[in-house]
Amino acid sequence: MAAEYLVGSATDAVLDVAHRRRPAHPLNPAALAHAWHAAPPAWLSQKAVPAGQGARLVCAHAHPDQAIVPESSMTETSSASPVESVDRALLALQALARAGSRGLTLAELASSLGLHKTTVHRALQALRYRGFAVQDAASGHYVLGPSATLLADDFLSDENLPLMLHPALVALSGDVDELVHLGVLSGPHVVYLDKVEPARPVRVWSAVGRRSPAVRTALGRALLAYRGADRAALAGYVRAGEEGAAPSTATATEEAAAVESAWEALEAARARGYATEREENEPGISCVAVPLLRSGSAIAAVSLTAPAERMTTERLEWLHGRMRAVLPQLLPAGLTLP
Repeated sequence: MAAEYLVGSATDAVLDVAHRRRPAHPLNPAALAHAWHAAPPAWLSQKAVPAGQGARLVCAHAHPDQAIVPESSMTETSSASPVESVDRALLALQALARAGSRGLTLAELASSLGLHKTTVHRALQALRYRGFAVQDAASGHYVLGPSATLLADDFLSDENLPLMLHPALVALSGDVDELVHLGVLSGPHVVYLDKVEPARPVRVWSAVGRRSPAVRTALGRALLAYRGADRAALAGYVRAGEEGAAPSTATATEEAAAVESAWEALEAARARGYATEREENEPGISCVAVPLLRSGSAIAAVSLTAPAERMTTERLEWLHGRMRAVLPQLLPAGLTLP
């Protein structure tokens, strides 16, 4: 029958036995556990445990989660984390993410994880040290820190998006035989991060890195519609769309009308799940675009661009249907369409 040995001090006992049996070699927990199982020292108290669980060392003053488990007892099919302290910290991060801005008290977090408060507190101290968790001074609640929220931002940055989304753009262009763009907002403009051209003999010209007024493009409208832009914010986008004209060029009435028109375009985009523009950015060219959402907010958009004569109302709807059919399965985890 396997045995579990309780020791008064885990550190002292490990060093004691290590020095008695292998004084010239570093401690091997698995070998040590095997040796104790075969011939336990007299100064250890022994108690039976269910067969098949193997021997483990447990500090009498520590939580059982701190047991030293022999490597021989950890199989490839084991569900136990290989590094429990890291696992606890990750579980705490997940719990704090679910809790949102309210956060959790130490007691609530420990209860939700099924761990002792002292164990959870140690994990939280490590998370706080690296900025992955912070504690509200007034309520004492723990919430996600800036380092945690920056992980996804860094992963889905403008530098990484083209590489991660290029296969999706290729698949979409091949499916509909049209020019595909990937774009993001940069101030009042939209910037083209990537493009995939169709095999057609006559193509629409475009360039990666090009900037266009966001309010006049389908890409920009798809982004603005799902970024919470209001009428007041739209005024700045409209002025930026006046291609070099001074802000005073348009009268207040004309600017108000342009803002209202842009607002209607965003409202239509939110209602349909996609944005359009017809020869507003370039003569003879029309586009349809869908936003890529993370937690409900647009971080990028994908568009299909073609000569205006091909972009009838019926074909715009068909193209949107193909975007919904092709893109979702190829998007990185965490990104969705409306």
